[in-house]
Amino acid sequence: MDNEVLIAYKGGKEMTKISILLVWFWLLSGWTGLLDAEYIKYKDPKQSIDSRVDDLVNRMTLEEKIGQMLQIERKYASADLVKKYFIGSVMSEGGSIPAPQASAETWINMVNEFQKGALSTRLGIPMFYGIDAVHGHNTVYKATIFPHNIGLGATRDPELVKRIGAATALEVRATGIQYAYAPCIAVCRDPRWGRCYESYSEDPKLVQAMTEIIPGLQGDIPHNLPKGVPFIAGKEKVLASAKHYVGDGGTINGIDENNTVIDRDELMKIHMPAYFNSISKGVATVMVSYSSWNGVKMHTNHELITGFLKNTLHFKGFVISDFEGIDRITSPPHSNFTYSVEAGVSAGIDMFMNPKFYIEFIDDLTMLVKKKFIPMSRIDDAVRRILWVKFMMGIFENPFADFSLVRYLGIQEHRQLAREAVRKSMVLLKNGQSAANPLLPLPKKAPKILVAGSHADNLGYQCGGWTIEWQGFSGNNLLKGTTILTALKNTVDPETKVVYKENPDAEFVKSNGFSYGIVVVGERPYAEMHGDNMNLTIPDPGPEMIRNVCGVTKCVVIVISGRPLVIEPYVGMIDALVAAWLPGSEGQGVADVLYGDYAFTGKLPRTWFKYVDQLPMNVGDHHYDPLFPFGFGLSTKPTKGFYSA
Repeated sequence: MDNEVLIAYKGGKEMTKISILLVWFWLLSGWTGLLDAEYIKYKDPKQSIDSRVDDLVNRMTLEEKIGQMLQIERKYASADLVKKYFIGSVMSEGGSIPAPQASAETWINMVNEFQKGALSTRLGIPMFYGIDAVHGHNTVYKATIFPHNIGLGATRDPELVKRIGAATALEVRATGIQYAYAPCIAVCRDPRWGRCYESYSEDPKLVQAMTEIIPGLQGDIPHNLPKGVPFIAGKEKVLASAKHYVGDGGTINGIDENNTVIDRDELMKIHMPAYFNSISKGVATVMVSYSSWNGVKMHTNHELITGFLKNTLHFKGFVISDFEGIDRITSPPHSNFTYSVEAGVSAGIDMFMNPKFYIEFIDDLTMLVKKKFIPMSRIDDAVRRILWVKFMMGIFENPFADFSLVRYLGIQEHRQLAREAVRKSMVLLKNGQSAANPLLPLPKKAPKILVAGSHADNLGYQCGGWTIEWQGFSGNNLLKGTTILTALKNTVDPETKVVYKENPDAEFVKSNGFSYGIVVVGERPYAEMHGDNMNLTIPDPGPEMIRNVCGVTKCVVIVISGRPLVIEPYVGMIDALVAAWLPGSEGQGVADVLYGDYAFTGKLPRTWFKYVDQLPMNVGDHHYDPLFPFGFGLSTKPTKGFYSA
C-alpha cells in the first residue's frame, strides 16, 4: 500500500471515529434535554407549595385560569365538560345524588369519572368535589346523621364537636368527596330565621368555641404554620368552609338572605369573632353570605372580603360564593349577569358556585379581563389561592378516591358518637310540678305507657332539613337510624306495654289508664327561606296532643325543633318538658336521658322567649324577659337498674 492510500485510509478511520463521537454527543445532549423538558416543577411534591403554584400559574392560559374559578353542579357536568372548560370543582346541591340510595362506591365512581376529565386536560389539574355535610354526611344513604348545630351548641362540648368533625370527614371521604360546606358559624339573633338550627348559638363566644369542629374536619394545624394558612392533614380529612360571611344570622326579623342593619362595631363584636378562630385553625375556605350588610350585598362587598378578610385577617385560603350567589346580587336574580360577575370577582370572591350558567360566566369574565375591567392580577390571586389549597390537600399526588375508606360510612362507632351527642344536647326545661316531685328519670318498669305525637316514629322529622333532600323528608325509609319510639321500646322493661298512637283523643287516654305518657311533637323539616316563620307556634296537631295527653295523665313533652317555639300556654299542664332540637338518626340518645341511664346536662344555646312579639331578644338585651333564659337547663342524676312506677 503506497503512502497516499495509507494516509487516506487512516484519515477515514479518524473521520469515522469523530462522526461516531459526534452522534453519541448529540444523542446524549438530546436525551439530557428531553429529561430537562420532562421535569415539571409543579408536579414535584418535593418543591414548596409556593414554587409549585408559581410554576403552574405561569403555564396557564386565561381560559384555564377561569375554569379553575368555577364549581358546577353534577347534573350539568360530565367528564368531557370538565375537560373542555378546565373546571376546577364539581358539587352536589341539596339532595343531588348519583342514584336513589346510592352506595359509597356509586358516589366514588361518579367523582372519579369527573376527576378523569380534569386530569386529561393539558396541565392535568385535579378537581375536587363539594357537598353540604352539615350534620354528618347528610345527603348520603346509610350515613350517620348527627344533631344539627343548635343541639351541638346545647352540649357546650367543643371536644365532642371536634370528634364529630373527624367522623364526618371520614364518612365524606368514604364517598370520594373532598370538600364539606361546613361549619356554619352564623350567630342567629332571631329564631324566626329559617336557618337558625344551623347556628350553634345566639352567643358569639359559644359559636367561637364550636369552631373546634374545623380541626376535626381538616386536622390539627401544625404550630409552625403561619396564621391564616389553610391546612388539610391528609386523605382522611376534608376541606372545611366557614360560612356565611358575614352577618347572615342578623337579618331584619330573621328573614333569610335579607339585610343586617348594624354598625361596624356590633358586626365585629357579634358576627365576626368566629371567623378569627376559624382562620387561626387553618380553615381552607370561607363562603360568602347571600345577605347584605347595611344594604350592601355581601357578594359585592370588597371592603369586607378583600379589605378585611384577606388583607387584615391575612386569610390565605380561597373565598367561595354561595350557590348562585352572584346571580342574586341583582333583583330579579340573573337579570344582569355580566355586572354580577364583575362585582363578585372584583369584591374578592375566588371560586364561584355557578351550577349551570358556567359557560355564560366564562364568556363574561373572559370579556371583562380582555377589556381590562378586571385586572389579570385579580384572576391570578383567585387561581393561586385555589391551587395553593389543592397542593396543600395532596390532591395532585392522590387525585382518585381511596376505596379502602368505604368501610367508614355509617359505622357503629360513629353512631355511638352521634348517640352521645344526642343525650348531651337534650335540655330539660321542666321536671315535675314541683322540684320536690320530679318526673324524670322515668321508671322503665310500668304496666302500660303511651307514646304519642307526629314526631315519635319519624326519622325524617327528627333529623330536620338538609337530610337526604334539601328540605328534609318524612318517614323512615330513606335513612338508617333509630326513631324515638324504637328507642323507648328498646329501653323499657320487657314487661312494660308500650302503646303508640300518633293522634290519641282525650277519651282514649282516659280509658286506658296509662302510667305516664310521652308526647313527641314539633316542627316539620325545612331549610333556608322555607323555614322563615313569623309566629313560631307548634304546628298542628301538636298543641291538641299536649292537651289530650297531659290533661289526663302524667306526661313528658319532647319538642323536636330547630329553635325555641311558643310553649308558654302549655307549660302549666306539662309535667316534664324536654328541648330535643333536631337530634338526627340516633334517637336512642333521647331514651338514654329520659330513663336515667345518663344525666341531663344540656344547656340552652339560645333564649327561649315567651311570645314572638319579644323578638329579637338575646341575652344581655335591655328588654330581656325570657320564659327560659340563655344557659338554662335542669340536671338529673343517672340511675342504675330498673325500677317501678
